[in-house]
Amino acid sequence: MVKVRLSQKLFTEAEVVDLTGICREHLRRVANEKHLGTIATALIAGERAESWLFTNGDLMILTRLHSACQH
Repeated sequence: MVKVRLSQKLFTEAEVVDLTGICREHLRRVANEKHLGTIATALIAGERAESWLFTNGDLMILTRLHSACQH
């Protein structure tokens, strides 16, 4: 079970990794395959940076679809 604050609306990729135990590689694969989350893109110092943002609903679905990684 994952416990989060009720007032939190969005979770960053790093927060989801810490909460669920799913590694970034698997998290991105599952999110892409199941159309979960949103990709946030930004230009930082001329470089393109991408990060995933997840809602509370996405987080609940992710925990059902994938267990914590063992590697």
